[in-house]
Amino acid sequence: MTTSLDQLKQTGTVVVSDSGDFETIDVYKPQDATTNPSLILAAANKAGYAHLIDNAVKYGKDKGGSLDDQANAAVDRLLVEFGAAILKIIPGRVSTEVDARISFDKEATKKKARALIALYESMGIKKERILIKIASSWEGIQAARELERDDGIHCNLTLLFGFGQAVACAEAGVTLISPFVGRILDWHKKATGKTYEGDADPGVQSVKRIYNYYKQHGYKTIVMGASFRNVGEIKSLAGVDFLTISPALLEELKNSTEPVPKKLDSQAAAKLDPMPKVSYIDNEPEFRWTLLQDQMAFDKLHEGIKKFAEDGETLKALLRKKLQE
Repeated sequence: MTTSLDQLKQTGTVVVSDSGDFETIDVYKPQDATTNPSLILAAANKAGYAHLIDNAVKYGKDKGGSLDDQANAAVDRLLVEFGAAILKIIPGRVSTEVDARISFDKEATKKKARALIALYESMGIKKERILIKIASSWEGIQAARELERDDGIHCNLTLLFGFGQAVACAEAGVTLISPFVGRILDWHKKATGKTYEGDADPGVQSVKRIYNYYKQHGYKTIVMGASFRNVGEIKSLAGVDFLTISPALLEELKNSTEPVPKKLDSQAAAKLDPMPKVSYIDNEPEFRWTLLQDQMAFDKLHEGIKKFAEDGETLKALLRKKLQE
C-alpha cells in the first residue's frame, strides 16, 4: 500500500525536510531541506554533531579579532557546516538563515547573505544549491529583491504571515516564500478560543489564497507551506508547490496509508474568480499599513524574529564558551 508521504509527493508537491538534524533527513527522501537558528541549536546540542562545532570553533579562532568577532564567524561557519552536511544527503537545495537581529537592516542582510554564500563556495558548494532565508520584513524583502536581481542569490522569505507580505515577495522576484501555517493557527486559536481543522484552518486558508493569487497572476515565486501542527494541515495543502515538514510529521505520513488527494492545482486556480491585482513592493507606507492592519501577521512576524534572534544568541553563547576553552 502506498504511504501517505508517497501519495503527497505524487500530487506534485515537493517535500522538504524541516530539520537541522541531518541524521534523520535521509529516511524520508526529501528533495530540499530547511534550517533555522532554533533547529540548528537543537541539533548542535547532540553529541553526534560535536565535530561540526569543533570545525566552527577552529574557523572562528583562525579568523582572529575580538572574542565577539570570533563567535560571529563561528556561528556563520556552523550554519554552513550543517548546510554542507545536509547537501550531501539531499539532491536539491538547503535554506540557511541570516541573523534575525538584522531583519530591519537591508544592507546588513545583503552583506550577511553574501558572506554565507562565500563560505559555501569556499567549501566547493555553488550558490545554486543554497536558499538564503530572510525574514519577510520590509527591509528583508527589499534586500532579497536586490540579492536576487544583482547577485543571483536565491532567497527564501520566511516568517511570512500576511497576504501583503506574500504579494511584495512575489513582486520582488524572490525564489520562494515560507508562509507559517501552524503559527497562524496558533494565533487564531488563542484569539478566538476555537478549534480549527482541515480546510477551515486559517493557516491553510492563508496559503491557499496566496497560492491561487500567484497562479492567477503568473508569479514564479514558489509557495512553500511551513510550520505545521498536524498532518491534517499538510493534507489540506496537497498539490501546493512545496511543503517543509518536521521529522515527526514526516514519520506520521510515512507510517500512514490514508489517502492524500490533490487539493491545489495551478489550472484550477486559473478558473477561480479572479483576484484583483495589488502592489506593495514600491510603496513602503502602504506595505507597513497593510501589515499593521493584520494584527496576526504583525504580531507573529515580530514574535518570530525575536525568538529566532534569541536562539541565535544562545547558539553564539555556546560557541563563545567553546572558543574560550
